[in-house]
Amino acid sequence: MVNYIPVLLILIIAVGMAGVIIVLSRIAAKSRPTREKLMPYECGVEPVGTSRERQSVKFYLVAMAFLLFDIEAVFLVPWAVVFRGVLKSEVYGQFKYVFYGEMMVFMVVLFVGLAYVWRKGILEWNR
Repeated sequence: MVNYIPVLLILIIAVGMAGVIIVLSRIAAKSRPTREKLMPYECGVEPVGTSRERQSVKFYLVAMAFLLFDIEAVFLVPWAVVFRGVLKSEVYGQFKYVFYGEMMVFMVVLFVGLAYVWRKGILEWNR
C-alpha cells in the first residue's frame, strides 16, 4: 500500500492543477459569445447542413478497422521488448521459438483481417 502513495499524490496534484486552471480561466476570461463564435468550426469553412446528418456506414467501418489494427499494433512493442529479453536470457532462451511462433500466429491473424477488410472494400472510398 505504501508503494501507491506517490501515484496517489501525482493523481491529486494533476486533478487539483486541472481544477485550478479551469477555475482561473473562468475568472480571468471575458465571455462575449457571438453568432460566429458559437458556430461549429470546420477547418475555416462555413458549415453546410446540420450536425444531425446521418453518416455513411462506411465511415464507421473504417473507424472500427482503424481501431482494431491500431490496438493490435500496440501489442507489438511490448512483445518486442519481452522477446529481446528472452533472446538474451539463458533461462528462457529455450522458449524463444515458442514466443516467436506465437507472434507469427498473431501476425497471420492480423494479415488475414487486413486481407478481409481490403477484399470487402472497406478501405475504398470511391465505391
